[in-house]
Amino acid sequence: MISTYIKISFLLGLIFCVTNGFAQSGDSLRNTLPNLFSQKGYASFYAQKFEGRKTANGERYSNKLLTAAHRTLPFNTLIKVSNPRNGRWVIVRINDRGPYVKKRIIDLSERAARHIGVFMQGHAKVLIQELPVDTSQVWKFESW
Repeated sequence: MISTYIKISFLLGLIFCVTNGFAQSGDSLRNTLPNLFSQKGYASFYAQKFEGRKTANGERYSNKLLTAAHRTLPFNTLIKVSNPRNGRWVIVRINDRGPYVKKRIIDLSERAARHIGVFMQGHAKVLIQELPVDTSQVWKFESW
């Protein structure tokens, strides 16, 4: 139980640093951060019929995990998905390819869609931002 709190605290601290900058403006540290991916567009979520099916990286899809599909981002990339209409956001891990509908940039798991208020609408305009994290061990955090 304690380790879960440590993991959550670590990720929240990381998100704070990413969204608020690591240093004061003009400091050289800010200039050394890599150019991270960001994109605006529409998000949708997986239909229930995909539950248990294999994703593009070989995992089984679960609507209870915080995962997503993107056309080009590498598997295991962490993405912050923000809904500008309500200010809610969620961090998801890319584990599949898609969406295959025009104007949609990301397909979210049901859990992620509910978290940012997309589930009832079916789709919503979002901003996605890559997080600067070594994602090799992040899959362990999905049991939250």
